[in-house]
Amino acid sequence: MTSIGTGDGARGTAGLAPPHDLAADLFTPEARRDPYPFYARMRRESPVHRSAQGIWYLTRYTDVETALGDLRLSNDRDRMTRAYEALGGDLKAFSRLTDRLGRVMTNTDPPDHARLRKLANRAFTARRVEALRDGVQRIVDRLIDQAVEAGPTTDLIEAVAAPMPMSVTCELFGIPPEDRPQVEVWFRRFGRLGEDIDKSEEAIEQYEEYLAGLVRRRRAHPGDDLISALVATQAQDDRLSDSELLSTCFVLITAGGETTTHLIGNGTLALLRHPDQLARLRADPGLIRAAVEELARYDTVTQAIVRVVAEDLEIGGQLLREGELAYLFLGATNRDPERFEDPDRLDLTRPGNRHLGFGHGPHFCLGGPLAKLQAEVAIGTLVRRLPALRLADGSTLDWRPNPLQRRLSALPITY
Repeated sequence: MTSIGTGDGARGTAGLAPPHDLAADLFTPEARRDPYPFYARMRRESPVHRSAQGIWYLTRYTDVETALGDLRLSNDRDRMTRAYEALGGDLKAFSRLTDRLGRVMTNTDPPDHARLRKLANRAFTARRVEALRDGVQRIVDRLIDQAVEAGPTTDLIEAVAAPMPMSVTCELFGIPPEDRPQVEVWFRRFGRLGEDIDKSEEAIEQYEEYLAGLVRRRRAHPGDDLISALVATQAQDDRLSDSELLSTCFVLITAGGETTTHLIGNGTLALLRHPDQLARLRADPGLIRAAVEELARYDTVTQAIVRVVAEDLEIGGQLLREGELAYLFLGATNRDPERFEDPDRLDLTRPGNRHLGFGHGPHFCLGGPLAKLQAEVAIGTLVRRLPALRLADGSTLDWRPNPLQRRLSALPITY
């Protein structure tokens, strides 16, 4: 066993009452509205914290960055299921979903993960993503036009941020226009995977049947789309099996939708709450790429990712044992003052912005470049086209309940 990270975590003292479980605070209504003060306290008092449930919470940049690259922290679906079951969780419905998806990049470790990711990378290239920019612009302009025509106030999530990624994904995968309304219904159900397992499972089953038919058509008649590119990888030596091809299509189609939606939502909200930075972006539209990186850091959509300890290791002075779960809080790392100067300040020109909003290491988000491109176009266009953009009067903000994700239920705006 070797160690990673430095520093001392909070340790109990024999004969005294157990310390307050800081992890429990992250599930309060106050933390749902603003988790960052709670992260700051955890970083100060117990940066590698074992909760009352026996789950580890990591909140310091250096620990999380290193942990994301350490293969002793596993993403394997079977290990993950066993770890949750050991805590007494009922994962029958969730296990059905993972069994249906099969072995995919998001629930495997190397070497399987490396092979699947390499094949996906060959199809999902930077050039293919960048080629979507003009199409993304047309979609955003159309959605903004529709919102403005409907009236002076709208929900940005419903009007732009949610439908845009679905439209872009349909273009990327060559999904026919007549099928897209039904695909949108499936997308919305996928987005609530942790809230309604039964509906999600039904949607996944229906969508898999649809994708299987689409794959058969692309084999017979290839096109200039991502499914055709993935089908082409089956001619290579380390080919995707049929089940892997279908699962990879599913993951690539669905994984980025919610992240993109809420990167746009969280980012727009941050700008509206910081009029000086909004004015700076309006004055210099060329800042948009750096702005999206800072917005992704400032209010991270994926607040935490989960790993299971595959081999005993030491982090920050604490021993994590095989089979235990570890929550790696990206949202906390992105506000760590040891890594970012004045981290609670939004600064669109922040230098050296190596945030962890899209992960790090072998599982760095494959769809990150596409999510960033869409956010650049959407936020940049909103700022340019709607000079009077602001939060709607009397609006209240409701954050969805999953503490591992930072997602608004709605963002009422007026213009």
